[in-house]
Amino acid sequence: MTHHGGHEAFRMFAMRAAVLACSAVGAFWLFYCFDFLVHAAISGKGDAGANPFVGFFTFDPASVNNPVSALTGINAAVFGIVITVCSIIVQLTADRYTGVAGLFLRDRTNMMVAGYYVITCVLSLWLSASLQPDYIPLITVVLALSLTTGGVVLMVPYFAYVFWFLEPQNLIDRIRRGALDIAGKGALETEAASSGEAQAQIIDALEELTDITSNSISGKDKIIASAAVDALRDMAIEYIRVKPQAAPIWFNVGPNIRLNPDFVAMDPESLRDLEQRHSWVEWKILRQYLSIYNEALGPMRDINYLIAIDTRYIAEAAAKANDEQLIQLVLRFLNSFVRSTLNARDVRTTYNVMNQYRKLGEFMLLEGHHEAALECVRHLKYYGLVAFDMDLHFVTETVAHDMSTLAQLANQVGSPVEKTILAEFLELDRPPFVRAQDKALLGVRKAQVKLAAYYILTEQQERARAIADDMRGEPMDRLRTIRRQLENVANKDFWEITDRGRNFEYMPPKQRACLAAYFEWLDVEDAPPEPKPSIEPAPEEPTLSKHD
Repeated sequence: MTHHGGHEAFRMFAMRAAVLACSAVGAFWLFYCFDFLVHAAISGKGDAGANPFVGFFTFDPASVNNPVSALTGINAAVFGIVITVCSIIVQLTADRYTGVAGLFLRDRTNMMVAGYYVITCVLSLWLSASLQPDYIPLITVVLALSLTTGGVVLMVPYFAYVFWFLEPQNLIDRIRRGALDIAGKGALETEAASSGEAQAQIIDALEELTDITSNSISGKDKIIASAAVDALRDMAIEYIRVKPQAAPIWFNVGPNIRLNPDFVAMDPESLRDLEQRHSWVEWKILRQYLSIYNEALGPMRDINYLIAIDTRYIAEAAAKANDEQLIQLVLRFLNSFVRSTLNARDVRTTYNVMNQYRKLGEFMLLEGHHEAALECVRHLKYYGLVAFDMDLHFVTETVAHDMSTLAQLANQVGSPVEKTILAEFLELDRPPFVRAQDKALLGVRKAQVKLAAYYILTEQQERARAIADDMRGEPMDRLRTIRRQLENVANKDFWEITDRGRNFEYMPPKQRACLAAYFEWLDVEDAPPEPKPSIEPAPEEPTLSKHD
């Protein structure tokens, strides 16, 4: 729900109230006029005083006193109903999401409605005390009747507005917009007190969104949790856009937030680094991501995937802004995500997070941030080796194919770090690998052969031969198996639904045709094809972990 959605909700609220008021008043005057004219015809007074409006507004002081006095009780009763219902709804929502009461009381529409009822009650109270035996304040009586009518008809559309206001997604959007407004103004403040107050409000908004996400994860509410995670991403990306205009004092961790648990627990030197790198806001957002990520591991994996995706978006925004320090910070948090996932031995989540890591490396190559892309490759290799040590061999195979993809893209864009990326890739099968561990090594070698076939296709024989030389010590049976399995994969789509979609071992026909030339260099003869199994062979899905 956008800011425009708030205006639309208010417009609908006002329209419904107006329709109800017009319908009620119109129905009254329709029947009143009909009764008046029928009475005039029966009584024979059709000529004299036949105007129903004149007749209605000709109040008799003796008869109007009690009805006007009753308006005070009616307005107070209606106001009491509105307060009671709203209090119950707000309290129930506040039990689940923090900060709801404050948001409710800061909303202009809610305050306008409350003010309307207060004014109506006070006006009707004073009107009842102003009546005299021989004098009626006609205009004030009509105003009191109109306001009372409005108060009664406002109840139903206002309740609808309150329910809309308290929808979690609208609360999330309101928190996000409020925080962005504060950041946009607070970052420009040059006075320490105003800047510190804005910093505290930003921290409160971030933690409110984190609480909403945590409560949603506990309640298995994926839609709300996803909306809160995306709101944190939007805040980070919007902040990156306004960050260059910020005043220097904004980047200091002020006294209003220095005692926040996330900052007070930091090493003083690390905290100073955050200030010097102008990145405490992004660090806080990513720190919230890490907290949510660890909480979602296991019970709600989709949130882990979403956090990885949104973290990649933040890194891409940093790259577009040429904020190298922020890129490095995001990579550190991505590494923390991967480490937490490996420690939980959650292969499926690692598989999807690595997918985002590879996409980030591709973006860095395409945008010219070659050193950042090289960092992605090195981190991928490191965690591939860690996964191998943990007997999570499918993760290592996944890393191999991701590194192969990045090496190929680096070649296509003419990256200055292409040779380093290739060298890192060829190091993936080095110790601590044990030759007896054929399963993981086989997947790594397949990825290397695919890259060699690409080099042959693009007439880069030197690079392809470097891979072949690296592979000469392999047992002949293993090389035959690699050739046979790669040549037999003709379908690019993996036969289960995954985020990646592609079969790791698939190559386009022209690239696959280059396998023959490559294996000739290794003296691997063409082997007869295997009998086709009932299900097409494909890389094992992440089912290798018994804990998955």
